[in-house]
Amino acid sequence: MERLSVWAPDGLPEIRPGDDLGALVAGLLAGLDDQDRPRDGDVVVVTSKIVSKAEGRVVAADDREAAITAETVRVVARRERPGQAPLRIVENKLGLVMAAAGVDASNTPEGTVLLLPVDPDASARTIRAALVQRLGLRRLGVVVTDTAGRPWRDALVDIAIGCAGIAPTDDLRGSTDSHGRPLNVTVTAVVDEIAAASELVRGKASGRAVAVVRGMTHHVTDDDGPGARVLVRGSADDLFREGSAEAYARGVADGRAGRTDDHRAGG
Repeated sequence: MERLSVWAPDGLPEIRPGDDLGALVAGLLAGLDDQDRPRDGDVVVVTSKIVSKAEGRVVAADDREAAITAETVRVVARRERPGQAPLRIVENKLGLVMAAAGVDASNTPEGTVLLLPVDPDASARTIRAALVQRLGLRRLGVVVTDTAGRPWRDALVDIAIGCAGIAPTDDLRGSTDSHGRPLNVTVTAVVDEIAAASELVRGKASGRAVAVVRGMTHHVTDDDGPGARVLVRGSADDLFREGSAEAYARGVADGRAGRTDDHRAGG
């Protein structure tokens, strides 16, 4: 029998720019009962919101749209919404495709927005080092999460945008299923599943920004590992690189350009 346990403690103070987040999280976790305090092989999950606050990614932005534009590398889709700012799905500087580039205007002072951490994998490594030292552990995973939508599905889930001390995926290719058939394409996004599970106990508006996950020991590693960046799909394999309306408009434009070229060539 296998078991997965997830819990989210209360008591983390409001995080401010310059705070030592690793020390604050370690203090929160060290104060838990013995059974709830992290052990070797556990995974600690922290939201990107508190990482961004500690790293000073709170910026003045009377116009959130300008902040989104500044964080955008590539527009995937844009949809106008009467009476509201347009919906923009974009690729941000981390390579993540997200609504509004991941710029968050919730749970932050009026007139400011939160940008995602500059390097969430590096943030995870820093937090992990602090927790291992302060809690006296040897093997601990850390996952940094943010909320995102998904193609083909309504509603939102938390995903991992950074991680350390845990294998981000479980590659089952080359193994067999329960009927002995070979698995050729199955690679599970372990850290995304951990992120989503943690959100069930943290909650969006509860103020609980840290969770502990127990039962994933076989995915926890001795070293920091490659981080969550490896989960970003490259452009060559991206089937959703642009929105449907954008793809249609580009196809029409390419078609017209092709006909013009044919006419010029005497076709």
